[in-house]
Amino acid sequence: MEYRKLKDQDEDGNGGGDDIESRKPLSVTNVPTLGGTTVDWSKWKLKIVVVVALTLLTSSQGILIVWSKRNGKYEYSVTTSNFMVEALKCGLSLLALARIWRIEGVTEDNRLSTTLDEVIVYPIPALLYLVKNLLQYYILEYVDAPGYQILKNLNIISTGVLYRIILKKKLSNIQWAAFILLCAGCSTTQLKTNSDDVFQTPVQGWVMAIVMALLSGFAGVYTEAIMKKRPSRNINVQNFWLYVFGMVFNAVAIVTQDFDAVMNKGFFYGYSFITVLMILNHALSGLAVSMVMKYADNIVKVYSTSVAMLFTAFVSFYLFGFNLSLAFILGTIVVMVSVYLHAVGKQR
Repeated sequence: MEYRKLKDQDEDGNGGGDDIESRKPLSVTNVPTLGGTTVDWSKWKLKIVVVVALTLLTSSQGILIVWSKRNGKYEYSVTTSNFMVEALKCGLSLLALARIWRIEGVTEDNRLSTTLDEVIVYPIPALLYLVKNLLQYYILEYVDAPGYQILKNLNIISTGVLYRIILKKKLSNIQWAAFILLCAGCSTTQLKTNSDDVFQTPVQGWVMAIVMALLSGFAGVYTEAIMKKRPSRNINVQNFWLYVFGMVFNAVAIVTQDFDAVMNKGFFYGYSFITVLMILNHALSGLAVSMVMKYADNIVKVYSTSVAMLFTAFVSFYLFGFNLSLAFILGTIVVMVSVYLHAVGKQR
């Protein structure tokens, strides 16, 4: 019987030889693992590129701002640099929209024309981001780049509390515990062990860091509420109008703060190669965050932030002679744990 069965198969299917020859070779992008699952290496490569880009952009923000100084001062206008950041982000949004229009055509959700009711809400977050972005230049007169990278995480607390108040979202017990750890970690990194002063950062630096965290948190929550009000609206259109108002407010800041200097010395006076890199960094950072949310997840963003804190500290050690004290290392570890716990608590 077994011989008869094999013979029939041989006559019908030529012994199965054609099946062997017709088998498709394994795709490089879908390689089977020992567990029987497949790994899409193309997606993993994209995730790795996005994570590396976000880590480098995040860690180099404070470093480039400090590096752009000459003799401890900004020889360029910080208001014009902020204007250029908003203009570049606006241009990137338009390029993304042009690509969408070419592929999908102009629709109700991706067209730039809008109503007054829709666009009137953007000036509030644009103004908040203006003040927050200007503060980051002044806070680095009192805080070093690694300290700035650590204190910047205080916006997690303000964002979480404002989520609870404005959007009525509940926070888990793990997230509340993460907030306490974050405060403890930020304070530990700024401790002075060989001086009568308790903290490395003066009162002005702490006040600026807290105000910047509140502004960043409120602006982020408000912007999210705006964008989720009409979820079908293309995000590049929403970003475009946000950046347009950002350009308007930055133009007002140029006129009120640096008008004489810009008129006498020129718009780009004092700019250097490092200044241009800093502007590109600030413009691309927001794009990298949105790519992480699209192609990766929030945990990836958390790991990028944690690695960025360490990377900033080590680079500042070699470039600016930053002192890697035990208090800073322990505080950084506490902050990294708190950021991770906040993300885990949010997912649960």
